[in-house]
Order: sequence, then structure tokens, then C-alpha cells
Amino acid sequence: MWTNQNRSRYNRDALRYPSDLTDEEWEMLRPLIPPAKHGGRPRKVNLREVMNGLLYILSTGCQWRQIPKDLPPRGTLYAYLQRFDWDGTLVRINHALYVACREQAGREASPTAAIIDSQSVKGAEKGGPALTRRAMMRARKSAAASVTS
Repeated sequence: MWTNQNRSRYNRDALRYPSDLTDEEWEMLRPLIPPAKHGGRPRKVNLREVMNGLLYILSTGCQWRQIPKDLPPRGTLYAYLQRFDWDGTLVRINHALYVACREQAGREASPTAAIIDSQSVKGAEKGGPALTRRAMMRARKSAAASVTS
């Protein structure tokens, strides 16, 4: 509910972009992000800035080439988006935020009842999240299709 107390809590005017993480939000997400890989070159990128960049893209819907210069490069952001999708980080973040929202609303962390209609069942039969990864990848050209006889 929008009360005077809540308005000040959700005010994002002091942030660089409205999509940037506040300190409180970052402290909630930081433990969910995997540590750097062992061996190799040490990580130099600021993960909070990576998350700010990903949230900027998601909130504005801008093209990768139009990312502001004060955020990490688009190649870095895209690589982290792919890595977080591949290793399940995005799923863990979504689940943690879902549970936190339910608990904040005074509900149990996991729902105890669900309603399923015929449209939901039809949509689930077609694949769901597994198809999302394929939609983001470039189409592969078949070697057989390019051969002319």
C-alpha cells in the first residue's frame, strides 16, 4: 500500500538509473551470485554493475548496442546473462525473490493451493522454459540444405 512511509522506502530518485539496485536489494542478491571460477585470471568486473546493466536492459527494453557507456560493455553483460541462465543463477534469484515477496505479504513461502485451467495445461505441453534458450540462440544452418545439386 502506498503510504508516506512506503513512498520514501521505494523512492529511486537518488539512483543513477531507476533500474539500479539499492544497497538493500544488492545485499539480498549478492549471496545468490556464484563466486569467480578457481584458477585463471581473477575477476575484474563489478558484479553489482553487471546486475545493474542487466536490469537496465530488462526494464528499458533497449538494444544491446544502446547500453549507456557508464555500464559494463555489452559483451560482458551478454556473457554474464548467458552464464547466469546456464548455471541456474537466474532461477535461484527468481525463487528467492518469490519467497521473500510471499513472506512479506504474510503468506507461506510456497503456495498450498493452485488453480489450473485448460489453457495452462496446453501451454505446459509445448515446452515452456526449455524453448526460451533456443529462441535466444542464432539459427543453425543445415549443411544439407546449402548443398545444390
